[in-house]
Amino acid sequence: MKVNKLTPNFEVKDIRKTVEFYQSVLGFTLVMAVPETQDGIEQSFADGKEYVYALVSKDNVEMMFQRTESFKRDVFFAKDLSISASVSFYMEIEGVDSFYEHIKSEGLNPTELKTAWYGMREFYLTDNNGYILGFAEKSAE
Repeated sequence: MKVNKLTPNFEVKDIRKTVEFYQSVLGFTLVMAVPETQDGIEQSFADGKEYVYALVSKDNVEMMFQRTESFKRDVFFAKDLSISASVSFYMEIEGVDSFYEHIKSEGLNPTELKTAWYGMREFYLTDNNGYILGFAEKSAE
């Protein structure tokens, strides 16, 4: 088996609010969204429409967001699980120090920025759905 790519699919309560968080705070771009009617794919949000799915990207990373009822219908194993069950998403980035300052300026409450024993300068925060996001850069030390 050859693995080509891993794209996390997050169960979320509100597609629009989640995408807005990832755009405004983390700099992701909306690639596509599927309206509640599931009658097509859109590249932007339309006023007055609700959405069940969205795909965002930044650099080489893609993330999918799927509204709770749709996710639980498609992924049977998630039926009795809560949103943000014990998983974290660890992203290696460039410029972790300045990104940390940006996160703090957004009024978010990240963990302390520190260098871990394995040589990564890192911090964690939770997104608007409670998912744990880690951001790290190889330490120069």
